[in-house]
Amino acid sequence: MPFQSRDIKSLEKTDKFILPVDRETVNTSIETNAEDLLSRMERSVNTITKARPHLSSDKSTDGEISNYKTLLEISALVNSSLVTDDILQVVMKRAIELMKAERGFLMLLDDNNQLQFRTVYNLCKEELMQEDFKFSGSVANKVALTGESVYTSDAQNDERYSKQKSIAELNLRSIMCVPLKIQDKTIGVIYLDNSSEARLFLESDLYLFELFASQAAIAINNSRLYERILRLKRFNEDIVSNTPVGLVVLNNQLKIAVMNSAAERIFHRSHFPDTSLDALLTGNTYDRWQQSCQSVLASGVAESISRCYIAVGEEERVLSVKLSPMEEVDLNGRGVIIVIEDITEKTILENYVTISEKLIAKGEMAASIGHELNNFLAIISNNAELMQVRLKKGEHEKLDKSASAILDNIAKIKRFTDNLMDLSKLDQEVVTYNINRLIDDLLFSIKTQRRFKSVGFVVRMSSELPDCEIDVGQIQQVFLNLLYNAADALENRLGKAEILITTRAEEGKVVASVRDSGCGVPPENQEKIFEPHFSTKTHGHGLGLSNCKRIIENHSGTISVESKVGKYTEFKIILPQKR
Repeated sequence: MPFQSRDIKSLEKTDKFILPVDRETVNTSIETNAEDLLSRMERSVNTITKARPHLSSDKSTDGEISNYKTLLEISALVNSSLVTDDILQVVMKRAIELMKAERGFLMLLDDNNQLQFRTVYNLCKEELMQEDFKFSGSVANKVALTGESVYTSDAQNDERYSKQKSIAELNLRSIMCVPLKIQDKTIGVIYLDNSSEARLFLESDLYLFELFASQAAIAINNSRLYERILRLKRFNEDIVSNTPVGLVVLNNQLKIAVMNSAAERIFHRSHFPDTSLDALLTGNTYDRWQQSCQSVLASGVAESISRCYIAVGEEERVLSVKLSPMEEVDLNGRGVIIVIEDITEKTILENYVTISEKLIAKGEMAASIGHELNNFLAIISNNAELMQVRLKKGEHEKLDKSASAILDNIAKIKRFTDNLMDLSKLDQEVVTYNINRLIDDLLFSIKTQRRFKSVGFVVRMSSELPDCEIDVGQIQQVFLNLLYNAADALENRLGKAEILITTRAEEGKVVASVRDSGCGVPPENQEKIFEPHFSTKTHGHGLGLSNCKRIIENHSGTISVESKVGKYTEFKIILPQKR
């Protein structure tokens, strides 16, 4: 405590004070002690002023400007990195330099709101020991809890802190601790202390330190947000990279911005910058994808292609594709994200199941037909044997009855077979279906057959083709028959063997055509081509096109043929959308 004259006066009035009081001696002592005190204060002020030039009264303005310039430089330096650990090191080091502190601690709050050391500095030591981590924890915790700064220039005599064990053990003289805050939320604290009189903190330092801390908090928060975004980005990249579903992101120029490994495996290609969509797809498939992408870009509405067939090397794959808009790709505006699922194996299994079911049905039908025919044939056989017996016996008058039975059962067989050929009388399973998908499925199934090995398929199907009500199995049978006939017509073709398949919509109807570049059909045969039992083939039975016509007419549609000898033959099918 400073020496005061009132202490001497109180002694004069004390009865227990035995020695006589010499007032001159006392006055001389007071003057001497006062001079010593003033000298010590003057020396301290001079020392502090040298350490902090901005405290000189005649240069205060220049000092403040210098401090603010230093603060701006430090802020720029602190915000020059987005790596949290680097920023914490810079913040702590610059705080020590700015405030002329001996020690400093930067602590951040964890998820449990507990302060955790992140950076420690001690200017007096190159290597930090365990005791260097001792500090006034109550001060730091108070600042973290209240969000208000703490400052003292004389901790030894400050009633708030003088009784704390750490203050006495460390001989701390001045302490400053300020919060690191983002939008009134405390994320940590910066703690500085000094044990030297020459490095005392002043109240003017606190304001400067708070400005510095606010800039540091922003930099620390930005770096933590950046690292969080970076972790999220890596997490998303891992998901995109490891997902079995193919992902392709296109910009508004239909150039590939992103392509994951699953998509690269599907297309057997590696992505490189500025790859266009046409590098992955060709022909009609590219046209369909391009139309869908442009539609998605224009409308912002997602589209799907339930089944898409692409040629990858020597094999063909079946893809399920969904195209969705993306608001921003490569900073060039809206783009398209394409989700691709390889359903080749699934489609093959479905086809096998369908074929198996058809074979089972055909087997059951064949057994039933055989049973019925055997009944008729048994009667015919019995009457034929009976006629032989009667001829031997000379019972000619009884032959007429056996012959009538034979003829009657032959007529029944004819009616039975006529009914079998009339497929329109079979039960139908009518569903709403897309002809494009039906053709895609059929081509996928038959392209590997030997008869189509040397045939080139050209498919031009409208991407806007509406669904129509059909029996899928029967209509597929029609197209299969037409494709088989086309392959037969191309068998001995010297020129280019090609089958063109097209689809389009037309006023509530669906129009599909199959055209081959074969030898053509003479005009005289074009009128008979749909008649039962008419065939130009050596081993043909003449029922294929007849059945096709019956099926199409049973669907309220039409089928027609156009042909030029030596050039082409084209079958056109028209089906209504609604039955």
